[in-house]
Amino acid sequence: MEKSTGGTRYDAVVVGAGAAGLACAGDLCAAGLRVLLLESDDAVGGRMRTDRVAGFTVDRGFQVFNTSYPQVKRRLDLKALRLRPFTPGVLVHTESGLLRFTDPSRRPKESRDLLSGRLASGRDLLALSVLSARDALAPASVLRGGADGTTLDALSAAHVSPRLVETFFRPFLSGVFLEDRLETSARFFHLVWRSMVRGTLCLPAGGIGAVPVQLAGRLPQDVLRTGAAVTVVTPEGVALADGREVRSGTVVVATGQRVAARLLPGLRVPDGRTVTTLYHAASRPPLEEPVLVVDSRRRFLNTCVLTAVQPGFSTDGRALVSTSVLGSPGPTDTDAVLRALGEVYGAETADWELVHRVTVTDALPAMPGPMPLSRAVRWAPGRYVCGDHRATGSVQGALASGARAARTVLADLRAGAV
Repeated sequence: MEKSTGGTRYDAVVVGAGAAGLACAGDLCAAGLRVLLLESDDAVGGRMRTDRVAGFTVDRGFQVFNTSYPQVKRRLDLKALRLRPFTPGVLVHTESGLLRFTDPSRRPKESRDLLSGRLASGRDLLALSVLSARDALAPASVLRGGADGTTLDALSAAHVSPRLVETFFRPFLSGVFLEDRLETSARFFHLVWRSMVRGTLCLPAGGIGAVPVQLAGRLPQDVLRTGAAVTVVTPEGVALADGREVRSGTVVVATGQRVAARLLPGLRVPDGRTVTTLYHAASRPPLEEPVLVVDSRRRFLNTCVLTAVQPGFSTDGRALVSTSVLGSPGPTDTDAVLRALGEVYGAETADWELVHRVTVTDALPAMPGPMPLSRAVRWAPGRYVCGDHRATGSVQGALASGARAARTVLADLRAGAV
């Protein structure tokens, strides 16, 4: 830690400076509380971190930034992030080559694969139109309150054909939910589809880590302390790894689910999804377009040329290709992915250099349907918990959970319950 807490007693201690913790701490500070935000790592962000590796900007796992999230609009200066968008839609590698799945209302001239029936039948096109219109136009509260099941149930109810499910939805959504059985909550699927129809997928110029850095920059001085690992939540506050204790009647645990379960014994948390992202450097880009590519054979989750989205991610002119796969593949599997990339991009990959590989355990909480879209943040008197595992596996879910925890803390303090 940067300095001793001495005899200071804080109104609230927030453990974990990921998106949820930053939102919670920010809202508590805005309400006038004396807050200490403790982060075990050397910087903020949690899973939203960016590194510089071999002259490239690489996120800790492939991540995109969705401009339509309400919490994002409320909390962030989007212009300062210097966002650059992906092309709306997705390229799907099929037996017929790369086919484009895109919203005809946005780019009708690029919807020939969809409109011609090469990718979807006329019935599928009608089903997609109804699904997208409903999810885009209905209030979010209606989608949250709808009947729940699995994503596969939702697609069946929307009359999407099994062919389109297997050709597009399963490979595409596997990269969104980090599972390939389409077992994720139907209500969450509808909210995600809504955000994609209404928003734009982008990348910040500084990588996804620029998002939590901006949130942290709005905190008052001396609120954030990095390198401060909390080992135990005590009756008086929290104990740190260096043996010191921070005193507070209010503690908010805003960590990932595994650490939260350790700090709050008895807390039930969902399983996590693990994903590995491979970053390859290529002498020339295999695709000039800033677009996400998925594989109908599901040999990987998704791939894209990051430098086609943000050219500044490379300092030497080489292209940076990101490819994500479920779990943690071994060397043989990694070689197979590279061969698949050669086929998908129609490029020679023998000279591609693997410059970085990152495996993220618990990258997302498992969200099998039916499931509640939010869980209680009050754990015990004066003890709270927030994070995407208490809401939905997204930046919106993490920020909203942090905001909810702050509201609950403030309500309890006003009521004298803490």
